[in-house]
Amino acid sequence: MQRAVSVVAHLGFRLQAFSPDLCRPLSFAQDVLRRTPLYDFHLAHGGKMVAFAGWSLPVQYRDSHTDSHLHTRQHCSLFDVSHMLQTKICGSDRVKLMESLVVGDIAELRPNQVGQISLFLPGRAGGILDDLIVTNTSEGHLYVVSNAGCWEKDLALMQDKVRELQNQGRDVGLEVLDNALLALQGPTAAQVLQAGVADDLRKLPFMTSAVMEVFGVSGCRVTRCGYTGEDGVEISVPAVGAVHLATALLENPEVKLAGLAARDSLRLEAGLCLYGNDIDEHTTPVEGSLSWTLGKRRRAAMDFPGAKVIVPQLKGKVQRRRVGLMCEGAPMRAHSPILNMEGTMIGTVTSGCPSPSLKKNVAMGYVPCEYSRPGTKLMVEVRRKQQMAVVSKMPFVPTNYYTLK
Repeated sequence: MQRAVSVVAHLGFRLQAFSPDLCRPLSFAQDVLRRTPLYDFHLAHGGKMVAFAGWSLPVQYRDSHTDSHLHTRQHCSLFDVSHMLQTKICGSDRVKLMESLVVGDIAELRPNQVGQISLFLPGRAGGILDDLIVTNTSEGHLYVVSNAGCWEKDLALMQDKVRELQNQGRDVGLEVLDNALLALQGPTAAQVLQAGVADDLRKLPFMTSAVMEVFGVSGCRVTRCGYTGEDGVEISVPAVGAVHLATALLENPEVKLAGLAARDSLRLEAGLCLYGNDIDEHTTPVEGSLSWTLGKRRRAAMDFPGAKVIVPQLKGKVQRRRVGLMCEGAPMRAHSPILNMEGTMIGTVTSGCPSPSLKKNVAMGYVPCEYSRPGTKLMVEVRRKQQMAVVSKMPFVPTNYYTLK
């Protein structure tokens, strides 16, 4: 989802370099940064705060980045993702509105089903404006979560479409939710959360959602999803109850706090895109290896934005594709050139880091289709030196999403 950028040198961990304005130490423009309801909570627990997409957020806590990453893989971690844009789309024409903007099959979602990841494709060129998650709630509205870095353009896109449909006499409305958003991620997340809810979480599989009371906080929406590749949930909680909920979760020794650094390396191991790095307005879903986001019905009807560009790409070839890369030696970073074995530059790394789980370097990047087959040997230029890399299947680390047996 959200892109992570710049170098946080004093932490010994490098977030993906893309724009110097998105993630930087708090000495820059501290007075204009937005704060989540957990800001003071982070400081009290040793959070090292950085400016990220206009927000002040923890990049890590007292534990090292590697320890935090591995704790998430082995136990569970709590992430504050309250900077994400949460909106509610209501009215009898809510599906019409959303399907005019995204590639997913929203009409076919069952109550409380989440439509996997979808993509905003507002134009005819097929480029990705943002990635998002849409839930068809049993309360009669759509619950939408999209990226903080795209807050203004996403909200403007939806508001413009709401006005357009309302002017046509359609029944549709939009509300920005003022909730906090907490992500509890890791193999023991469900066990930890079960102690604080009456609902049986065994009946809440991956990409489903329900409203419930959580550790005494009512009105929480719990969605079985996340950005780490592990089992876990994202909890949309009323802002006034956020600190109480976070405190209650931390009382379990299985839970530790984790920040942006661990979130970035976890999602990269899981092969998940970072908007602004791995996908953007110049990338189509097919080029980004995201064809699975295109609803089957919508492919056949060719009724989604950019369909005239994207559907032919499904049937033919695109010039480039997003691939996974693995190498030893120096870590691959965003913007590192990718070369063929003859030394000709053929692509660019979009995200890369040392994998704490694999003890190898992993990355994503774009190469011409003829070089995209797993096992293809390439070279990557790192610090002006060329080193061997191999195209690898993603995810790099197997995912552990919870499904009903």
